Amino acid sequence: MYDAYHAYAQFSDQIRRAAASNERIMSVWGANGAAYPLRCILAYHELIGLAGFTHRRPDYGVTEVVADSGETVPVSETPVLSTPFCSLLRFSRQNGAGDPRVLLVAPMSGHFATLLRGTIRTLLRDHEVYVTDWRNPRDIALADGVFELDDFIQHIVDFVKFMGPQSHVVAVCQPTVPALAAVAAMAQDNDPDQPASLTLMAGPIDARISPTKVNEFATSKPLDWFQRNMIATTPLGLPGAGRRVYPGFLQLAAFMSMNADRHQKAFADLFKHRIEGDSAKADQIRSFYEEYFAVMDLDAAFYLQTIETVFQKFALPEGTLLFKGRPIVPRAIKKTFLLTVEGERDDICAIGQTLAAQDLCSGLRPYMKSHHMQAGVGHYGVFNGKRWDHQVYPVVRDHIRNSI
Repeated sequence: MYDAYHAYAQFSDQIRRAAASNERIMSVWGANGAAYPLRCILAYHELIGLAGFTHRRPDYGVTEVVADSGETVPVSETPVLSTPFCSLLRFSRQNGAGDPRVLLVAPMSGHFATLLRGTIRTLLRDHEVYVTDWRNPRDIALADGVFELDDFIQHIVDFVKFMGPQSHVVAVCQPTVPALAAVAAMAQDNDPDQPASLTLMAGPIDARISPTKVNEFATSKPLDWFQRNMIATTPLGLPGAGRRVYPGFLQLAAFMSMNADRHQKAFADLFKHRIEGDSAKADQIRSFYEEYFAVMDLDAAFYLQTIETVFQKFALPEGTLLFKGRPIVPRAIKKTFLLTVEGERDDICAIGQTLAAQDLCSGLRPYMKSHHMQAGVGHYGVFNGKRWDHQVYPVVRDHIRNSI
């Protein structure tokens, strides 16, 4: 499967690169107000150049941030810790010394952590932000071993300990489960570096609640079906050749099929805006898909364990989740303030799935737990966009402030 995709991708990449090159050349030719026929040709070439997946992480592009005062301040991006599977990146704004330290745990679900650049940019207004920059498994040599759910949890524990006491954890989507498990494990060990706060956003803490299409698909087949049909081997010629993975192109194709009409309309709108000369709207659509089409594989071990543990056995809410052979006990958390955030129209993680963490963390006093349901947003809108900026983020910011 992966060999066939890789061969097709290499062939189609040549066509897309040619189309993108033609677009650049003709854009220069018609730079001073291109005629309508030329705008159509440019728009066609743009669509062809855009319509394909890439497998390299885009740049974050977070070089400055607008503070609450309205002042634009520079931002530095620094790798501070590295493993074969992940780099811990620190984003800090100028004159931001003393800002609360936030670990933003990015999903490992088919996209790169750059999908959260809007989340990072907003958090930087008031915080020093550390991001889990996961590497694409197809670029990781077999000699570095496999990546399992235990490894994900351990990475979070290690990163929190690196950041030190009174840090804060914000987990988006899939990593809400390992993030809660990591904080629980630290609480069970009475670790002095337990985070001051934990924010879980739009994640499948209890996927039994109001199952979505994603949840139903995961329970519709036995685990060995996923192993036979969804796992492939990284092709020869790539750094991770021979590694067993769940290909990112399958994940993205599945997500796109859930909203095929929406994506078709977006490409039609891109063409329409471009030929009408509305560059701002066209550029916005293009920027989204340049990021959305950058796909990352998942190590097969991690993918299969996540399917089984989170979506089939519901191990965390059932009390059977293990970390390195020992049970995870969320009620052991007593020092970390908890915030859960959900979106009203989320078709990936339905309302109630993230809220379930509140009951699991029964060891926390009531004033240490809070919940926010954001009206009018889907999954992506929980952590990106105008409502995230103006309605969700103030809740997250105050949660962090109140836990210090």
